[in-house]
Amino acid sequence: MLIDLFISKVRVKVLELFLSNPGQTYHVRDIVRRVDEEINAVRRELARLEKTGLLSSEWRANRRYYGAKRDHIFYFELLSMINKSTGLGGAVLKNRPKLGKIRYAILSGAFVRGRAYTPNEIDLFIVGTVVLPELGAIVREEEARRNREINFTPMTEEEFAFRKNRRDPFVMGILSKPRVMLIGDEDEMVKL
Repeated sequence: MLIDLFISKVRVKVLELFLSNPGQTYHVRDIVRRVDEEINAVRRELARLEKTGLLSSEWRANRRYYGAKRDHIFYFELLSMINKSTGLGGAVLKNRPKLGKIRYAILSGAFVRGRAYTPNEIDLFIVGTVVLPELGAIVREEEARRNREINFTPMTEEEFAFRKNRRDPFVMGILSKPRVMLIGDEDEMVKL
């Protein structure tokens, strides 16, 4: 089943489109324009992904629209993988040397799943010695792409350890919610 998902460059681009924008539906010509590939190759990959059950389609006003199915067995794993290679997660990993000495970096599960923005939710949490101007530039770029504010919190390792040992509600809230680890060992991060 996995071989059906990762054999083609066009398929990877289509997966990135759908999983970088959870909940969105696109018609065929829009997909072709966004992934910048030939229409026949895109149609072939859409048919294969629909056959695996990862995509569903429906006709609306003479146009066929496709969307990712959240109930697919690998949906959340693929969503996590795509968020590590594209968007904010991909930018953090790509620019890791410029960002300083990072021990842990996580994206919140709500951010990865494309849930509506809430001011109290942290989208990106980074522990370590962070170069804030570099991180700020990456965040601003993603904010422009997503057309929404991104809440991020950098924290030193010492502050994180202190607040975690004190069971600080802010840190415990981050550790208790679903997340995607970008950098670091998740077991080590959450152990008390």
